Amino acid sequence: MPLTDFQTSLAGGAAMLIDPNTRRYSNDLDYFHDSVEGVGEAFTADRELLEARGYALRVGMNQPGYIRAVVRKDEHVTKVERAHDSSWRFMPTVRHEKFGFVLHPIDLAVNKVLALAGRDEPRDLLDTLDMHHNVLCLGALCWAASGKDPGFTPLSLMGMLRRRGRIRPEDLARLRLAEKVDLTELKEQWRTALDSVEPLVCRPRAGRRRGSPFRPARWRTAAHFK
Repeated sequence: MPLTDFQTSLAGGAAMLIDPNTRRYSNDLDYFHDSVEGVGEAFTADRELLEARGYALRVGMNQPGYIRAVVRKDEHVTKVERAHDSSWRFMPTVRHEKFGFVLHPIDLAVNKVLALAGRDEPRDLLDTLDMHHNVLCLGALCWAASGKDPGFTPLSLMGMLRRRGRIRPEDLARLRLAEKVDLTELKEQWRTALDSVEPLVCRPRAGRRRGSPFRPARWRTAAHFK
């Protein structure tokens, strides 16, 4: 459950695992706030509550709009991050009985695609592929992500994502997985997902040059393309 309620929403891998929409367990808790001030207020309340209950906090970074801390009690350790995030989202947050407000799965998926475009992290690729299969197909996510970050177009995002996927066995070994992941199969699934993007963002038709944007009439999950 959320430690405090300051217009905050659970995000990241922990939120994805609620449904679940990923095979990966998260090692941290990410909370997004609609305001910079809310980050500091929530962390102050967190610290008071946790320390009163016997937890120790070690702050790794503290700056306006972003605070990262490690929470520890006995052998249990969790990283907690609170950050200011754009209040502009595609879908309203979802109220969860145990975890409070949680970002909608579509917004979680859009954020994950943008994260993967900016960094080559195996956990981001695994999450993105799972969201492609379980929430919204990768082509639709590229369209949505380019709407949230105007610096991208669907085509440029597709180009960035094609540079990702260099995963080694030791990379998977570092992740906490709910099930065994076959690396060869994972890379084949990623290639297939990437190939499914192009028809959605540059489908040729009469009167349109090849490579020009195409906006599909309906967004579908990956299952609809099988």
